[in-house]
Amino acid sequence: MENYICPNCGNQDPRYIGMKNGLPYCRKCLSFQGKHVESSYVPKTGLKLSLNYPLSEKQEEVSSKVLSLLKEGKNVLIHAVTGAGKTELVYRAMEFYLEKRKHVGFATPRKDVVIDLAPRIKEVFREAEVISVYGEHTSRLNGDIIVLTTHQLYRYGGYFDLLILDEIDAFPFKGNDMLNHFFFKSVKGNFVLLSATPSKEDIEEIKKHHGEVVSLFERYHHSPLPVPVFVKKNDYTAIYFVLRKLKEYIKENKPVFIFVPTIDEGEKLFSILSLFVHQGAFVSSKEEDRRLDIERFKQGELDYLVTTSILERGVTVRNLQVMVFAADHEIYSQATLVQIAGRVGRKINATKGDVIFIGKNKTAAITGSIDEIARYNKKAGLL
Repeated sequence: MENYICPNCGNQDPRYIGMKNGLPYCRKCLSFQGKHVESSYVPKTGLKLSLNYPLSEKQEEVSSKVLSLLKEGKNVLIHAVTGAGKTELVYRAMEFYLEKRKHVGFATPRKDVVIDLAPRIKEVFREAEVISVYGEHTSRLNGDIIVLTTHQLYRYGGYFDLLILDEIDAFPFKGNDMLNHFFFKSVKGNFVLLSATPSKEDIEEIKKHHGEVVSLFERYHHSPLPVPVFVKKNDYTAIYFVLRKLKEYIKENKPVFIFVPTIDEGEKLFSILSLFVHQGAFVSSKEEDRRLDIERFKQGELDYLVTTSILERGVTVRNLQVMVFAADHEIYSQATLVQIAGRVGRKINATKGDVIFIGKNKTAAITGSIDEIARYNKKAGLL
């Protein structure tokens, strides 16, 4: 049907428009049907931020700038390097809106991040009712602070006075017109976007929406970002190299992530490594026990994880070392490699570590990611 715009997802493509009982309907968002939030909920009074650690001087500057811009009615894109403490940069803004008993939301594309993030927010807003909303966890939609996946934003049309969106460059949000529509549709007031690797399009987009970019190029511990190195190896010598380095790291009691481009590659590599090094696991989006394996790794029960890009974000482990197997695979964009490298050196008492890109060819993405990280260190005055 021509000229029909879906009121739910904004789709205008006639290929996804059908007719039922003489009325048009959209097939594109059929799975996005369900209960919507009651907008009458009012957050309780006296919700104060209780942060039991100090922000760095740079974090304080950015936090104050973000709040100032929001008070002016502007939207914000925070461009902060991996490990800079992006979440902490919006706590003051959240407190400001909560004091006015406004609706505050924190969205992210991935369910695993929602599950990890909600308790962190609860720790610093102790009196607040922090609600998690994601697939198969939607019985409660109202709370003082709502932490949710971007897939659940369709339930919150015109609801949020402040909506924070983390990982704007992450799958499945990036490039998804429908999820972008849900995001903008759910914002009643202002929004803050968080990213370590915003694209030129992201920066142009925030300016179109009456916004500004605020940058933070150093981590809270003031140490430089670990700069990756490229090691040229073919298929067989790459496996031997990974095995040798893995044994070295384990001997030094250093935990290891080994990233692989595909599930198939991961299964093959782990089947070989596990013959020689036993305390490891393979995790991917298809592994139902991945959260258990990740927790065992965090607790030191496992020495290494072979992983797809599912662990490129959101996991912080002291003294972590990273290798990227087949780093020249087309799945690895420059932004993805920057994110992966950002797993290393995040803890204040373990700010250094190895990031090794292994491949047959040094691709533009590999070169670009190494240059980008070095450039951030230079901008922060850490070189």
